[in-house]
Amino acid sequence: MNGKMNRRRFIKSGAAAGIGYFAVADVTESRAVRQNDPLNRLNIAIIGAGGQGGGNLSSLAKLNENIVALCDVDAREASGSFNKYPTVAKYQDYRIMLDKQKDIQAVVVSTPDHHHVFASMAAMKMGKHVYCEKPLTHSVWEARQMRELAAKQKVATQMGNSGTAGTGFREGVEVVRSGAIGDVREVHCWTNRPIWPQGMDQPAPPQDVPKTLAWDLWLGPAPARPYNAAYAPFKWRGWWDFGTGAIGDMACHTMNQAYMALELGAPSSIVAETDRPVNNQSPPSRQPADGNPGAGLMVTYVFPARGKRPAVTMKWYEVRRPPLELLQGQKFVESGCLMVGSKGTFYSPSDYGGSYRLLPVKNFERYKPPQPTLPRSPGHHEEWIRACKGGAPAMANFDYAGPLTEMALLGNVAIRAGKRIDWDAANLRARGLAAADQYIRREYRKGWTF
Repeated sequence: MNGKMNRRRFIKSGAAAGIGYFAVADVTESRAVRQNDPLNRLNIAIIGAGGQGGGNLSSLAKLNENIVALCDVDAREASGSFNKYPTVAKYQDYRIMLDKQKDIQAVVVSTPDHHHVFASMAAMKMGKHVYCEKPLTHSVWEARQMRELAAKQKVATQMGNSGTAGTGFREGVEVVRSGAIGDVREVHCWTNRPIWPQGMDQPAPPQDVPKTLAWDLWLGPAPARPYNAAYAPFKWRGWWDFGTGAIGDMACHTMNQAYMALELGAPSSIVAETDRPVNNQSPPSRQPADGNPGAGLMVTYVFPARGKRPAVTMKWYEVRRPPLELLQGQKFVESGCLMVGSKGTFYSPSDYGGSYRLLPVKNFERYKPPQPTLPRSPGHHEEWIRACKGGAPAMANFDYAGPLTEMALLGNVAIRAGKRIDWDAANLRARGLAAADQYIRREYRKGWTF
């Protein structure tokens, strides 16, 4: 923010640093002044200011928006962002930040997965616009709550699956929808994740908590456990209490283009197959495939027919590879997606759907893409900023990102339940499998509600 530090207020507030924030800058700017600002700069708070949050902060700073608050439970991990904005208010607890600082108009949530819904819901209930990293939530049920509240509050939202803004991504959606590859009944998506440890069947042993880290706040709604560097700052993705494994990290990227192009909606069934042990501590481990194409994890999603569109079977692979003959001689890449149609195959050799090839190549040598039907993005973060200021909704808004996240995270439900999920989307239930309920909607530690 632009105001100078109010020394008297800082001294009075300093004692509170241990219960929620590091230092508070002067935040007296009124909403009326903001509305009259000729630059129309948005007052933004960053929740999770290190790591991915630091990248989001840099992107927003380039757009000349007004950063008014930074929040992170680890001063060391967030030090780059904190040092870059020495006079901006800094907090440890986003609940205190949102309650105390009234000039915030929009928030960016870049925390570990288990905090996404708490930070985002708190902000939306206060009428603030929200950008939340992918996956949108930690559980299927939470994704539904986020979508419904965003619609009720009429706030501008966006999930951090940045590929959605790419011109190549949107052109690819148009190509598939135009019928260029015919009716699609088969989709294959794969990833090089996990790139962090997985498969642990016991909690990590206790270690001393770093002095810069508010460990209890980092745990938040998750069950209490002693600190270990195996959890934070990055390896949390490999623990069910905090992360959502490879599916949570990458499916909202790699499945995104097919999900949008084919308008898949909710699956009717999901089943997981893996040769790795499954437990309630950590997703299945990544072990060398040793040349065995059947080694690893595969999740199969079945989607019913939609209008004139036929039913679709979509397969997700971790370590295990898709049938390589489907590439028709094209180079295999570590992350990608194939949509197999009656007239050809759409191959996206990337995480984000930014480029594509139509196969067989000889059949599409003179192919020209259809005229654009989707708006082109000014840029991922700028698309959200424009929506916050009254422009068109971002394409990855929660009305779209919610169902996409629900679909993706059902793969984790199938992995953990160890049985086929026959999905009742309306009621968020696995038909005839009450044991899956605990994976569809998690319990929260006492004191954490939204």
